[in-house]
Amino acid sequence: MEGMNSLLSFTMYEDLNQDSAIRQFCAARVQEQGEWGEILLDEMDLWPHFDNTPPLATSEVEEIVDSFFNVDCYEKDNANKSPDDKNGLYNQYPEEGLQDFSKIDGFYYDGDVPMMMTQEGELEECGSCDDLGICSNMEPSIKDVVDQGLHLVQFLLACAEAVGCRDIQLADTMLSQIWSCVSPWGDSLQRVSYCFAMGLKNRLCLFQNVNADGSFFNGAIDVSLITREEKNEAFDLLHQTTPYIAFGYMAANDAISQAAMGKDALHIIDLGMEHNLQWPSLVRTLASRTEGPPKLVRITGIIGDQDPLELETSMKGLVEEAGSSGFHLEFHAVAEPVTTLVLSSEKLELREGEALFVNSILYLHKHVKESRGSLKTILQSIKKLNPVLLTVVEQDANHNGPFFLGRFLESLHYYSAIFDSLEASVPRTSPERLKIEKFHFAEQICNVIAFEGSKRIERHERADQWRRQLARAGFQVVGMKCMSQARSMISAYGCDGYTIASEKGCLLLGWKGRPIMLASAWQVHSSTSS
Repeated sequence: MEGMNSLLSFTMYEDLNQDSAIRQFCAARVQEQGEWGEILLDEMDLWPHFDNTPPLATSEVEEIVDSFFNVDCYEKDNANKSPDDKNGLYNQYPEEGLQDFSKIDGFYYDGDVPMMMTQEGELEECGSCDDLGICSNMEPSIKDVVDQGLHLVQFLLACAEAVGCRDIQLADTMLSQIWSCVSPWGDSLQRVSYCFAMGLKNRLCLFQNVNADGSFFNGAIDVSLITREEKNEAFDLLHQTTPYIAFGYMAANDAISQAAMGKDALHIIDLGMEHNLQWPSLVRTLASRTEGPPKLVRITGIIGDQDPLELETSMKGLVEEAGSSGFHLEFHAVAEPVTTLVLSSEKLELREGEALFVNSILYLHKHVKESRGSLKTILQSIKKLNPVLLTVVEQDANHNGPFFLGRFLESLHYYSAIFDSLEASVPRTSPERLKIEKFHFAEQICNVIAFEGSKRIERHERADQWRRQLARAGFQVVGMKCMSQARSMISAYGCDGYTIASEKGCLLLGWKGRPIMLASAWQVHSSTSS
């Protein structure tokens, strides 16, 4: 153990100089050097230039881990376990749950021993972290847990640097150590680390199919084993168990209903619509207006390659409810991707006298590219439609930096906060939590970490970046007025830790003060409106 700790304290930092890269490309450093979003560079050709920056101080590393791991939650959870439950990580979880997860993720168990599939199709035992004290059959103390967390985060950061430098052999060796320290059924740090380790593994697999110019072969992209049904189920469960999705729906609907006062005909364009979960609340709000409901509400969902019959079927009940409330609701699905051609008056069948609203829930970030040309074009097309309001709900995160290491560290912070909130909101053995993390967040993490170019679509950005881009496209913010409703909503989930804040017209939902989601509303700037 002493030898391995020595490796962590010296070899990792001196030979790999892990901190130099993390320091150089962290979000704060990049912001000091200028807006990274305007750098028009191919990040596959940008690899760190290492310097003699001193390693992270112990206090700095502990601060990182503290943001990743909820010790209070662990202490309470551990105190409530029976003595038998404390005798090992994997004994806490039902055997059928383990078998179900391992079949899909390519991560197998022989009893308590994690196994990996070799290229020859055989199972071999992963490298052990027993020397680190991370996997132990003895009941850990709180200090042990924190120390284990420190070691695990150090390994992840150093492995990320090796991956960033394309040192495949070193990264593979470190991953073999990480596998036996992480688990999709452990505490919040072990679970989120498992997802990031999978992302690093996938990125390494892609490196074996790289062209001379740094781009990937098309054949190198893994086809997701997650079905649309599994994704939709995980999304529904996330909506039910946490306020993250409901917060966005509530804020957007409130902004739409406020702007729709006195208007008798509404037309809502829903960008990238995948669900109908947002609209029942708006229909009921419009039905209860003091001046009476509008005469007509049209919802046009731009749904990409989805089956339009599924959404049309799910909307039938809402159409009937609107009719019984005294107004006519129409739904139309456009089974095409969001493009400038689709965002036209003719394609959307806009009608004279309708108040037009454009709604984007967790969608516009998919049009953010290194050059930002795609997002700019989409926003300009929306502005030409001259909507009364554009509602934008997005993850408030910095996951589109031009450098892999900075993006890795930012996303590790962000998703660790989310997994921490799930730890506090949903029982650790809950199959619902397993589905949320596996079918929703794990796929996002893999996309952020493993992919580049057009294959990386999870390009989340901070509220300040959205303000800049929307302002440049000719929009001005409309202040959100639903702070009290948002506070009441998150209190209904019965979990301490969620926070609500207002910043420059945007509403932010966070976990223990760290922003997770942003909700905003925009109108065409008066000086640019036609």
